[in-house]
Amino acid sequence: MTIAPPRESIAKASPAKAWMRAIERTSAISRQPGRILPSIIDEVAARTPGASALLSGRESFTYAELSARSNRYANWAVQNQARTVALLMPNRPEYLAIWLGVTKTGVVAALLNTNLSGASLAHTINVAGADHVIVAPELLGQLDVTALKSNPKIWLHGQDFEIEDYSAEPPSARGVTVNDQALYIYTSGTTGLPKAALVSHARILQWSLWFAGMLDASPQDRMYNCLPLYHSVGGVLAPGAILAAGGSMVTREKFSASQFWNEVIGWDCTLVQYIGELCRYLLQQPGNATGHKVRIACGNGLRPDVWEQFQNRFAIPRILEFYASTEGGVSLFNAEGKVGSIGRVPPYLTHRFAPALIQFDTEKNEPVRGENGFCLPAETNLPGEAIGAVSSNAGTRFEGYTDPAATSGKILRNVFKPGDTWIRTGDLMKKDKEGFFYFVDRVGDTYRWKGENVATLEVAEAICEFGRVKEANVYGVALPHADGRAGMTLLVPEPGFDLAEFRTHLASRLPKYARPVFLRIRDSVDLTGTFKYVKSDLIRAGFDPSATSDSLYVDHPGQQTFVPLSPELYASIQAGEIRF
Repeated sequence: MTIAPPRESIAKASPAKAWMRAIERTSAISRQPGRILPSIIDEVAARTPGASALLSGRESFTYAELSARSNRYANWAVQNQARTVALLMPNRPEYLAIWLGVTKTGVVAALLNTNLSGASLAHTINVAGADHVIVAPELLGQLDVTALKSNPKIWLHGQDFEIEDYSAEPPSARGVTVNDQALYIYTSGTTGLPKAALVSHARILQWSLWFAGMLDASPQDRMYNCLPLYHSVGGVLAPGAILAAGGSMVTREKFSASQFWNEVIGWDCTLVQYIGELCRYLLQQPGNATGHKVRIACGNGLRPDVWEQFQNRFAIPRILEFYASTEGGVSLFNAEGKVGSIGRVPPYLTHRFAPALIQFDTEKNEPVRGENGFCLPAETNLPGEAIGAVSSNAGTRFEGYTDPAATSGKILRNVFKPGDTWIRTGDLMKKDKEGFFYFVDRVGDTYRWKGENVATLEVAEAICEFGRVKEANVYGVALPHADGRAGMTLLVPEPGFDLAEFRTHLASRLPKYARPVFLRIRDSVDLTGTFKYVKSDLIRAGFDPSATSDSLYVDHPGQQTFVPLSPELYASIQAGEIRF
């Protein structure tokens, strides 16, 4: 397959055309309710059976092979009278063939996080009510069958059944439509065990066709995707967009910063998918990755301090940053490439897509309401929680969770007028006078100190501008004899890191209330499978030196410098003898 070189016209495409392409591609969803993503893949297979669909170092499928393989899983599901199939398997093309196959028969696929084990993994299977679980042999040890309440049948992939024994012909028609449930995708939100978000065929198709339009994806495109396939971005949006366009996707089991560009170049990829801190990890690698054919890098969570460095160093013509939630409610697209922004909605579409920002009280952990009982809009350039109007649009409509209480908790009523209903995102954003939105923080991550709200992401960005910090995980901790939470940062320093220079840097970049009071230094951080920092355990541990072997420091108010946090100093803070 010959891959076309980067298309300059696409790199410089007008935002209006990108939006109109996306609208045009998704406009037929409601008119063809029986056409779902697996149907589109079958259509491509009929047109170009030998074209590459899914590629990897482990296995690869042409469109004809993917269609046949998914049919085999569909017939497996029918013969075993499956209702919900939970899938625990590392990234590989077979993963996508499984859920594409079973969902075309009306079965729901629960995409399990491969980083979970024991009780937390059992919880995700239980909330899905799975009656079948397909497990990769290498992950079987993570599964505690004694904790499974639904008593599902466990299938060890490649050992308990041979998929080649099932027919590759399409299963008998079962009347599946876009309005039927297709997937459970898990999201932890800000607290608690993972929740199973409901994802219909309509939302899968909307995501796929919309992003195919935004990317102007074509059969000549090849996307590199090293994100988890159990996640909505890596497992649905990226493969859905490229497969709906008739292109191909290269999947890797796990992200590797050292191998990323070698593989992008080796596979002749024209599109790459990113999330979270992935781009910053690539900047820490040597070399400039010359010779690639990438025309667009697409994803979410690209920090402003990384954006231009990443785009310039690796000569990427276009960055397509977006915001979306697995549960639905709000979607934004930065079709204009505004550095640091998650996008804006064109004026002629604000009635369909634009979120509202409302003032949020971080101490009470709830929206601010005025004397009339209605929520107060956030002012320009000031943070507020993003909320989305209840909509029938497949891409933004809220479909909820398996847990009715969790679903109810996301709904906000009587917001601007009696009886109106909006969906909470749990994310703080701000909007500038030009209409561009910027992500500020998760509602649960922002904390209040010295009467001011502190956004952890803004503090982390300022910290990482200091040249000798590799990682910075910012959070707030409770402090005796003080209101609010004091700032604490888990740091991973680089060689040459100097505490005195670091403190001077903080003073030049942050107001006093936003500077970390405590530092916790170690040589690595804990991350989720989607490169997000784990904070809950750190918050619980606080700054007690007896609770960790990490090096702890405190910005001593009397000495005006970071000093080691000894047990004696900790006791003085606890007794209120040292005030901040």
